[in-house]
Amino acid sequence: MATDKKLDNEPSVEIDTTLVRQLADILNDTSLTEIEVERGELRIRVAREITAAPVMQYASAPALSPQPGAAPAASAAPLSMPSDPATIVAKSGEQVKSPMVGTVYLQASPEAPPFAKVGDSVKKGQTLLIVEAMKTMNPIQAPRDGVVQEILVGDAQPVEFGEPLVVLEA
Repeated sequence: MATDKKLDNEPSVEIDTTLVRQLADILNDTSLTEIEVERGELRIRVAREITAAPVMQYASAPALSPQPGAAPAASAAPLSMPSDPATIVAKSGEQVKSPMVGTVYLQASPEAPPFAKVGDSVKKGQTLLIVEAMKTMNPIQAPRDGVVQEILVGDAQPVEFGEPLVVLEA
């Protein structure tokens, strides 16, 4: 295949880059953290690394402040979550959760208007906020059309993996 590459140290082994990309897409589309495929002598393993140290650091911050109701949900957040926020449903509305540990920003820059406000109608795919992780800005998009019922985080607030960020009306 034209997309295959040979390893420098093993001239007889070729890597199917299309397969590696497909495996990475599967990780992004599911709650899996690791996937492995074996074909003859070739074994390809694609993994998403989740570090526990930053999660523990951020977990202590909400516990120090009085929680009006949002902090218990954050501390009870599951350790793994689907990467597609559309699969997560809460009683009072649909929660859009953080797919990573990072810092949330409600607008593109300090002088820019917020991406979304409580009461705003949003379309599927519209940016609700961004999560900065490892100096990369990651847009968090609406999983479906709806109305922003509640924004559970503040601007420049650290967030955990799986922490609820926004509630859309059910």
